[in-house]
Amino acid sequence: MKNLLKKAVIFAVAGIMALSVEAQEEKGVQFTVSGDFVSSYVWRGIYQGAQACVQPTLGVGLGGFSLTAWGSTSLADVEAGHKELDLTAAYSVGGFTFQIADLWWGGQGNNRYFHYGNKDTDHHFEAGVSYALPCEKFPLSMAWYTVFAGDDENADGKRQYSSYAEFNYPFSVKGIALNATLGLVPYKSMSAGLGYMTDGFAITNIALKATKEIRLSSSFSLPLYAQVICNPKMEDAHLVLGFTLR
Repeated sequence: MKNLLKKAVIFAVAGIMALSVEAQEEKGVQFTVSGDFVSSYVWRGIYQGAQACVQPTLGVGLGGFSLTAWGSTSLADVEAGHKELDLTAAYSVGGFTFQIADLWWGGQGNNRYFHYGNKDTDHHFEAGVSYALPCEKFPLSMAWYTVFAGDDENADGKRQYSSYAEFNYPFSVKGIALNATLGLVPYKSMSAGLGYMTDGFAITNIALKATKEIRLSSSFSLPLYAQVICNPKMEDAHLVLGFTLR
């Protein structure tokens, strides 16, 4: 695991250096700087905490390649509250996006971010692939994510390869941008770290998100959104309010 991690770090550093060099020569380099503020944080239908959170994004892309850092930190009780940091490398081509991500939500004060051993880590290393149908009248997208390393073992110490599949369908009604989501865990995943805690196939995420641009001036608008989320497996439901700064 440690050797794999070292190779991954070297590959990521090399990729960043390559992007930095090409950034001086190419005009196609794109940077992403944005932040979301949410009333509560729900991930794949799983409740992460009642505290309001700020969720910044920092990314760089060149052609079909991208490197992104995404985080989430609770606004209350910052000394012992929720803290997450996800790093993702992705490549998009022909409607497909392939990605590898390091997901970490050990929490503020954990002081264990650089622990990577399988038996001694809070990291979840996940591979994913998504595909968006090339049809404007039916813009359905599908995604599959599987944890291949890190904190994902059952009570017997065996790797579970916990997975999650999701379908998204964007549409609009009277100027309101809407997105319907269906998410599911395809097979048993009793990983407390991921939070799925399913003993087989389970639907964990049914959501509808509505977004409206609130124009504050001639040059600035604020995307305000509300999302209702249901988790049939856990018999739970949430209503989340948020806005995006970019």
